[in-house]
Amino acid sequence: MKKLLFLAVILFCMGVNMEAQTGTQKILVAYFSWSGNAKALAGQIAGETGGELFEIKTVTVYPDTYNECIAVAKEEQNRNARPALSGSVANMAQYSTVILCYPNWWGTLPMGVFTFLEAYDFSGKTIYPLVTHGGSRFGRSLEDLKKLCPRAVIGEGLSVSAFDTNPKDATRVTTPNRDITSWLRKIGLVR
Repeated sequence: MKKLLFLAVILFCMGVNMEAQTGTQKILVAYFSWSGNAKALAGQIAGETGGELFEIKTVTVYPDTYNECIAVAKEEQNRNARPALSGSVANMAQYSTVILCYPNWWGTLPMGVFTFLEAYDFSGKTIYPLVTHGGSRFGRSLEDLKKLCPRAVIGEGLSVSAFDTNPKDATRVTTPNRDITSWLRKIGLVR
């Protein structure tokens, strides 16, 4: 009986490993982007992993100018707002892995990303965060992510500074980004 149970566990583990190696696991690449940085990186990630893209988009559009946008973002954060989103993931249950791309706004996730994370059950899913920033890295976004998705596994994240990737224009990241490819290999989503 013990040998049979041991064999069943081994076969199960091999099956899980085979799923990851053959790429049959479903990956969602969800992104929120104001400047286009997170969108560009999410597109690269989807291309390299075969993941499906989903844009986290608020109903109310943020102002085009940086200073006006960050003022609105700060006001939303002060109110602990949950901006309405213009779309939804049709079948979140099909995804075992979620790569979440977002900018650091005032030290954490944009409030629209809070809305997105609270709309779904991430139990048992692995979330890999990718943050774009101008020097503040993840801020407290990882702590907030863990609070919002307590039953998810929060995998190793990556912070991408526009200053590091495109010194001529710190508002734009350069794609393709070699750090993305290295990170995806490190976390086992590509070979």
